[in-house]
Amino acid sequence: MISQKAQKITSFKVMDILERAKELEAQGKEIVHLEIGEPDFDTPDCVKRGALKALNSNETHYTHSLGLLELREAICEHYKAEYGVSIEPDQVLVTSGTSPAMLLVFSALLDPGDEVIVPEPYYPCYPNFIRFVGASPVFHVTSSQGGFMPDPGQLKKILNKKTKALIINSPSNPTGQVIEEEILKELASLGVTIISDEIYHGLVYGEAKCHSILEFTDNAFVLNGFSKRYAMTGWRLGYIIAPRHAMRALQKLQQNFLISANSISQRAAIYALKEAKAHLEAMVRIYDERRVFMVSRLKELGFVIHVEPKGAFYVFADASHVHPDSLEVSHIFLEEAGVAVTPGVEFGGSVRSFVRFSYANSLQNIQKGLDRLLSLLGS
Repeated sequence: MISQKAQKITSFKVMDILERAKELEAQGKEIVHLEIGEPDFDTPDCVKRGALKALNSNETHYTHSLGLLELREAICEHYKAEYGVSIEPDQVLVTSGTSPAMLLVFSALLDPGDEVIVPEPYYPCYPNFIRFVGASPVFHVTSSQGGFMPDPGQLKKILNKKTKALIINSPSNPTGQVIEEEILKELASLGVTIISDEIYHGLVYGEAKCHSILEFTDNAFVLNGFSKRYAMTGWRLGYIIAPRHAMRALQKLQQNFLISANSISQRAAIYALKEAKAHLEAMVRIYDERRVFMVSRLKELGFVIHVEPKGAFYVFADASHVHPDSLEVSHIFLEEAGVAVTPGVEFGGSVRSFVRFSYANSLQNIQKGLDRLLSLLGS
């Protein structure tokens, strides 16, 4: 008999969309993928060279459960250079991606009955992780008029004795919004533990600037990794930066559940941090070109974009002129136009009419997909 907690896990709708798209492709239909949050760039050559060097040196064994010391030192150097914050290697735990990192953090922090405040719209896996360990998500619905920013004043009203943490994500999936420095300061002053998902850091455009929550408080757990910024999704490598008092608990969980992250990926990641800067800058320039193009074309197609993205690689657009239910919109677009998008209901009930478009695809394919929507909608 399947456990109740497993049965209560909801499907990851973007993967449902992707899998249906793959079925259609197997039938010979061409699909334009604007749904998936995966860089279309190849991993930087310097990272591949690092992996080959590790292979040729037979670095194919377990590492320390916290991760390679050299990698943890490089992560500390990176946070010092980027944000001016001082952390030590014994505050870093390297994981097999940021999803296992979330599981470890929530498992270490939460007991049954605890609550975690989740600003909405949110990355859809957050509530499932929280519920899986027996706690409850409490949703803080943000507004498009407020730029989908967390509201510290409203959050104060939600905080109670059961509140164990607040999770934030900047740059945001799905909105591409970057939380402003002053708001981060106010959030840090609330006195609640903050879990900061910083996986899209480095992917920002124009004058937008990423700030780590560690600039404003030590009462925080940072989730980060190499999938998005370094185009290393398949390498499955992330990390946690945590207060020292939590590290032994996190380490024991890692030892029991995961042992250690992939040794070759860890060695390659050192090269990502130290040698991939030029490659990253080139990727950001291309993403920015796609971002500007997609925003302009979607507006022409009648989509309302309340907040133009400043980071990540998504545009979150109101599609109520097509249909009030984004699940129906995504179905129509995929089945009738061969364009895969992610329904907004994936990110919370308050944004049910929204659709997330990903520009982690070539400009040529983005144009093709939007041309198909033009033909479908007759705009």
